[in-house]
Amino acid sequence: MARYRLSARRAGLAVALPLALILSGCETATPYQPLARPGSSAGGYSDQQIEPNRFRVTFSGNSMTSRETVETYLLYRAAQLTVERGFDWFEMADRNTEKHSSTYVTQPFAPGPWGYWGPAWRYHGRFGWRRWDPFWGDPFWDRDIDVHTVNQYEAIAEIVTGRGAKPPGDPRAFDARAVLANLGPRIQRPR
Repeated sequence: MARYRLSARRAGLAVALPLALILSGCETATPYQPLARPGSSAGGYSDQQIEPNRFRVTFSGNSMTSRETVETYLLYRAAQLTVERGFDWFEMADRNTEKHSSTYVTQPFAPGPWGYWGPAWRYHGRFGWRRWDPFWGDPFWDRDIDVHTVNQYEAIAEIVTGRGAKPPGDPRAFDARAVLANLGPRIQRPR
């Protein structure tokens, strides 16, 4: 009997562990990684050379990635690209962070005795157009509606790179190796 319990416990763990790993992968912020393809929900960095010493760098995060993380990863990628191309410093010629918001409204719905058609009315109230039917909702307050907004951030910068010491007194110029050393511990790489 004890032997059976032990093997059942192992079987349960064998099923639960992969499921937990799959679900935990869905709930994490975008790691520092190359962008798989433009518009993908996974997120990551991409860059494009514009001139011999000028680049456009982008980092897109998923809905679990904060604005601060997206901007940090952009700065880190700019420094990494600068060093990879044989330069010592970079200057942010232009920088922008875009916020993409999507609002989702969910309401419980089940087909009634008439299929998906049923007696329902639309009315214009204080808060705009509303829908009421005798089976779902209250004509004066929509208690069963769940509204949530999902934000995703994308940081974009144009950088100009150079060799030697960074321009003195320029607050938009960064020493690439110093940025890599200071931000490196905060970078989360994919597993």
